[in-house]
Amino acid sequence: MFNQLTQKDIAAMEAEIEERKLIIRPKLLESVKEARAQGDLSENFEYYAAKREKNKNESRIRFLERMIKTAQVISDDSKEDEIGINNIVEVEFEEDGSIEKYKIVTTMRGNSLEGLVSVESPIGKALMGHKAGDKVYVQVNTEYGYYLTIRSIENTEDGDSDKIRSF
Repeated sequence: MFNQLTQKDIAAMEAEIEERKLIIRPKLLESVKEARAQGDLSENFEYYAAKREKNKNESRIRFLERMIKTAQVISDDSKEDEIGINNIVEVEFEEDGSIEKYKIVTTMRGNSLEGLVSVESPIGKALMGHKAGDKVYVQVNTEYGYYLTIRSIENTEDGDSDKIRSF
């Protein structure tokens, strides 16, 4: 499976990997050594906590490397009047007339609780490439979908302020 990332996403992930390998890893290894030197490991909470943090760091490095390796690089450029990555879109839901604003981002920056919608989500897929005034159908699954109308599109700068997810 491929995940869609921009070149900026990949650069941010590579920077995090470098920081974790060159700065964080040595500190965590030192913490493990210091805790191990305290003696009896069977009741040494500091040792287990230090090992857990070291393992969490290594796991994050592997995750980021796998995301980069399996990435499908996509462009963050879009036409001025079309929805693309890093655009803020105001939509009106046909069902109840409610209005919402979403920022279209890549999967690694998505956070629906903060209004950051992934291009790979049903609503992100439906909105991409459309223009203000368009009525689009969002296919959620084989049995359900809904219509919304695009009210406005705001072009923003790149997504550097949107953090890479930490899961």
